[in-house]
Amino acid sequence: METTDVRAWETAMLAGGPADGMRMRVSGRPRVIQVTYECQVEGAPYGVRAEGVYVYRRDHSATSEPLRYGFDIASP
Repeated sequence: METTDVRAWETAMLAGGPADGMRMRVSGRPRVIQVTYECQVEGAPYGVRAEGVYVYRRDHSATSEPLRYGFDIASP
């Protein structure tokens, strides 16, 4: 294993959508962050669950912390 692949952690903030204002630590400045939200399911067989999926895309104009990710209403 080479240590040259290790990246520093940075603070990121989500803007808009269901996770508005949430902060987290990311490594490698990912282009997209996926947030899931558990949904209540009625009458589902044991073990079946449903989740809402929300996508946030990195704002490339943010060059310092916190990195900003905006809610993508058109995704997924």
